[in-house]
Amino acid sequence: MPKAENIDFLREHNQHHILQHYQRLSPDKQNRFRKNLDGLDLPLVFKLHQEFSVRNIVAHVSGDIQPAPIITLPKTPSEAVFREKACAEGEALLRENRIAVLVVAGGQGSRFGFEGPKGIFPVSPVKNKSLFQLFSETILALNRRYRSAIPLLVMTSTENDGSVKDFFRAHSFFGLDSGAVFFFKQEMLPTITAAGSLILKDETHLFTNPSGHGGSLKALYKSGLLSGLTQKGFSDLFYCQIDNPLVKIAEPAFLGYHRLAESEFSLKVLRRRNAAEKIGVYALVDGKPGVIEYSNLVPGSECLTEGEDMRFWAGSIAIHILSLPFVERLNRQGFSLPYHRAVKITEAPGFGGKLEKMTVWKFETFVFDGLPLAARTCCVETLREEEFAPVKNRQGEDSADSAAKAISVRTRQWLVETGSAAVAPGVRVEISPGYALDKEELAEKRKGNPLVIKKDTYLE
Repeated sequence: MPKAENIDFLREHNQHHILQHYQRLSPDKQNRFRKNLDGLDLPLVFKLHQEFSVRNIVAHVSGDIQPAPIITLPKTPSEAVFREKACAEGEALLRENRIAVLVVAGGQGSRFGFEGPKGIFPVSPVKNKSLFQLFSETILALNRRYRSAIPLLVMTSTENDGSVKDFFRAHSFFGLDSGAVFFFKQEMLPTITAAGSLILKDETHLFTNPSGHGGSLKALYKSGLLSGLTQKGFSDLFYCQIDNPLVKIAEPAFLGYHRLAESEFSLKVLRRRNAAEKIGVYALVDGKPGVIEYSNLVPGSECLTEGEDMRFWAGSIAIHILSLPFVERLNRQGFSLPYHRAVKITEAPGFGGKLEKMTVWKFETFVFDGLPLAARTCCVETLREEEFAPVKNRQGEDSADSAAKAISVRTRQWLVETGSAAVAPGVRVEISPGYALDKEELAEKRKGNPLVIKKDTYLE
């Protein structure tokens, strides 16, 4: 049964407009309204509202900002040897069944013109595979290569949970063991006005927003999946977001660097195109590692200056490894990640149910805020063309077309650099993860038997 105390809580916090609406509902709809309230953390939202109302919140990052230590791409023989050692360590982690994969997939594709979950969106250049298919086939290929059983954890949202599950079932989990694919929902938080008023979405729901990608770590803990993974002997969690089809899931070298550093939180970075690129900057803030959101950089900050060689070049791309004990510690005595306030203009039902524009506060957490809380961290450089092609926009930069092109360009580079094929200009090429996970495996497959590719080609 729905809990009546949530209605009392609304009364205590002077939400009279919501209570008046509730009292006009039929008994059946009142029951549904109370049931929907049960899934929301009302005390947290009012606590956050009070905190952000009484203190001056400075969005800009202040303090001493310095470049952070980063394991860059190998430039010397000793660095190449160290990378080989890291790769061996990472492969051992995979063979020992110590790694789980978390994909954050709670969003919808409406921003780039797709009505449905982002993960269902078709993006590959030749076969038009969905993002979910690309990620799942990569994990399947890792399992076969290392004789492992990597669990895939998919964070969904209230909005897309059913659609995502149905999609996986309809495609037989893309060859993965259905018992090793787990879905859990992201927490939704009520959206609130600056004056402290909750907003109706419809007759039986409040207007809500996702709790941010940091909420994935809270939801993982609350779902019981975290303790289940620990009990089964898993030690680390590879984390990425669904909208980047170039992610090298559980790449052995990255896993190995993480293990050798005894890191609790590791991340990949790439070189920013320029100081104006809207991407988080990895740096030391008052001596502690962290990611500074582009919007929080102080105008005139050295992070926003070019120079002959950009000093703050490291951009974070939401590819992480977190130790499971660290994630547990973040949750043990209440969730440790700080909440941020986003001030947005949105459309919601106002007086009389008519849609109107209003300024609202949304509260969210960010995964990278765990960096300064970790005892040890590790940061590794990667190449943009190898590992970053997000699908965020309808057209142009960071669109579906640019991502499909990036997949094809990377495949072409692998084929040409390894002498595996000559590829005609303008031809699109795509490779199945089951055929080759990296260019080293591709070179071994095509050794002594190069191809001549004159038309759009899919290698499997």
